[in-house]
Amino acid sequence: MKKQVNELEFGNIGKLLFAYAMPAIIATTASSLYNVIDRIFIGQGVGPLAIAGLAITFPIMNLSTAFGTLVGAGASSMVSIRMGEHRTEEAIRFLCHALILNILVGACFALTVLTFLDPILYAFGASQETIPYAREFMQIILLGNINTHILFGLNSIMRSSGYPVKAMVSVLLTVVCNVILAPIFLFVLHWGIRGAAFATVISQTIGMIWVLAHFCSRKSQVHFERGQFHLKKNIIKDIFSIGLSPFSIHVCSCLVAILMNQQLARFGGDMSIAAFGIINSVLALITMIILGLAQGMQPIVGYNYGAKSRERVFQTLRLTINVATMICIIGFVLVMAFPHYIARAFSTDVSLNMLTASAMRKCAIMLPLVGMQMVCSFFFQSIGMAKTSIFLSLSRQIILLIPFILILPIFFDLNGIWYALPCADFCSTLVTVAVLRYKKNYILM
Repeated sequence: MKKQVNELEFGNIGKLLFAYAMPAIIATTASSLYNVIDRIFIGQGVGPLAIAGLAITFPIMNLSTAFGTLVGAGASSMVSIRMGEHRTEEAIRFLCHALILNILVGACFALTVLTFLDPILYAFGASQETIPYAREFMQIILLGNINTHILFGLNSIMRSSGYPVKAMVSVLLTVVCNVILAPIFLFVLHWGIRGAAFATVISQTIGMIWVLAHFCSRKSQVHFERGQFHLKKNIIKDIFSIGLSPFSIHVCSCLVAILMNQQLARFGGDMSIAAFGIINSVLALITMIILGLAQGMQPIVGYNYGAKSRERVFQTLRLTINVATMICIIGFVLVMAFPHYIARAFSTDVSLNMLTASAMRKCAIMLPLVGMQMVCSFFFQSIGMAKTSIFLSLSRQIILLIPFILILPIFFDLNGIWYALPCADFCSTLVTVAVLRYKKNYILM
């Protein structure tokens, strides 16, 4: 621990960023591969309407993630804090509460959505042609919702309690299982879109068993203990109060996804929704790399900010922004140069591939700016300026993107929806630069 602290305070920034960011990048990128893998196998094995049906489920998946984050992010933060205070017994209480709350929240969410599944899917943009695919997929996914919540909720605690590599392995394990099972269920057993859902649920169940085994072992610094599973209001309050911020961000993502699907259904139809499903998966893969990079930046910035080493704080920020921008530029070049090849990986439908390639170029025009905006949002979170971080995170989705999605199609029809994304990216970057300049003097104090 002392060596780790010395490295944070005096170590080479580049080496530190690489050491802390690489496990996080692998984990976040691997988790986003779920969407990519599912869409490739479903597009090739079932068809373009199945991809559209899958895109309709985005808001439900986002909402499920929001409730999972409410517990997982809050509990992992509290476990980390209590361990830093050497109050291991209280950290164990938060772990045990996280398990019970994940089960309760996961079950309640699944039962509620299953009860009203068809009305929800229609409200989210489903048509008579796409709802069978969306319904079949979500029925299986929701049956495994408790396992999903336990996996990702406790995996966050595993990372925050000192096992980042093991947490990375649990995510990789689920991805590898999914890659193996999905083609078997789709192309050998011919289970259709249900096969992709079964592959996801089984893979996440295997990952959940791995995580539970870790916390059942007394060799782990924080582990399950009998007598600590009785829910207490003050612990639940602490978990939810911290988890409320990321919960709000995911809920906003859900609202944006609903509006996007509704507008695409109105101005473009099912194929436009399918195209957006492919584009969203590709762009999410790039942004997840940036997310992992930003997560690796956090402990370096946080420690040096607390130690009042302001030059190291800004040196880390500058390096992280430069690396994030380089990653986004590489992604931009690939998307602009090979959109047709990327689209063909997901579907053999010529008309869908042409629409996807054209729309992908429009959506990614401002991709080189995205890295800077994301990194700065995490930067302010790392130095304890949570309100500023939330404002920057929501500025793109709520303040900017929603108006663009509503207004631009009135003048530019379907193209207006595609251009809404880069317009929001450009404006949110201007806002981020302005906020960073305004807050710089305060940070230097």
